[in-house]
Amino acid sequence: MTTLKNAVVLVTGGSRGLGKALVEELFARGAGKVYATARDPRTITHPDVVPLALEVTDPDSVAAVAAQAPDVTVLINNAGVATGSRLLTSPLDDVRREFEINYYGPLLMTRAFAPVIEANGGGHILNVHSVLSWLANGSGYSSSKAAIWSQTNSLRLELRPRGIHVTGLHMGYVDTDMTATVDAPKADAHDIAVAALDGIEAGADEVLGDDLTRRVKSALSRDVAAMYEQAAA
Repeated sequence: MTTLKNAVVLVTGGSRGLGKALVEELFARGAGKVYATARDPRTITHPDVVPLALEVTDPDSVAAVAAQAPDVTVLINNAGVATGSRLLTSPLDDVRREFEINYYGPLLMTRAFAPVIEANGGGHILNVHSVLSWLANGSGYSSSKAAIWSQTNSLRLELRPRGIHVTGLHMGYVDTDMTATVDAPKADAHDIAVAALDGIEAGADEVLGDDLTRRVKSALSRDVAAMYEQAAA
């Protein structure tokens, strides 16, 4: 189990949305230090956070952040992007950008910080997924989230012997800037942050953040058509 009280945590994409909610909830739970990253660290406004500049697709930037945060015991890979790309019609560069940020970014961060966390006695990594990890919708985003789900499951096996537990967080729409134009029910970012951190402290392999996600997960063993019917119910 991972205790967040007095832990040293790094949250990517920590300036707004779910990342900001995670930072606030970490301090509410007594985290000892919280690093938060953004392309422009001036956008990180929490008075107690340690802001760091990061471009998650740049190995040199990732290495620099790892060097600046050698005391981390918990890594939260939250940074992500949705370009609105469609697999059959959008420029491939848009699809590649989603994979670079949503899949390769967390992998670069994990490769950089696994030795750090191990050297500090072990700890935890949380990867932010989506219900679209399971429920494809023809977008590059859903494909990238399916890929990070598989990555998380592989890394859990790889890192467990090194004293590092890996959790995947799944949820539907969350009320953030990313979903501002979406007309659909949305979860509160604070509620998702609470569920995510509860999952870390409980040592959960997966956190299902809302009712839609729980419905879809329960249908994964069914016929594919039946699963989509249940998700739409």
